[in-house]
Amino acid sequence: MKFTKAVLASLVLFTSQLAISAPLISAKEAALPPAAGTLATRGISRGPAVKLASPEADTPVVAPFDFKVSFEPRGDAKIDPGSVKVVYMKSPFVDLTPRLKSAISANGIDLAKADVPPGTHTIRVTVKDSEGRETNSVINLVVNK
Repeated sequence: MKFTKAVLASLVLFTSQLAISAPLISAKEAALPPAAGTLATRGISRGPAVKLASPEADTPVVAPFDFKVSFEPRGDAKIDPGSVKVVYMKSPFVDLTPRLKSAISANGIDLAKADVPPGTHTIRVTVKDSEGRETNSVINLVVNK
């Protein structure tokens, strides 16, 4: 009986250390047609800055990868994490926000081991600050097989 408990304890420890990938975009969602029209963003804005930290923009990666976006408030404003919306730009739009909820903070989005099918994926990130100023940023992820 002691041997079984020891083996079970080792197995639990081992599996807890494995990096489990988190689905960000499914193959079915990737197969949807692209969103129609252009993705217009405003020019100069006093809203928060949105920057893709990982992977490097437009640089091919292999899934799973760490998906990190940083938010930088301007002035004395604070980021409102509840305002963050992440949309996969397909027709119809796919709201990725619910699956990223635990990865969103005032500092940004930090999702370890994002699972994304091969292809080029366009994602729009929207965030507001405590003064109601909003920023929309378009991110392109290029994923190889």
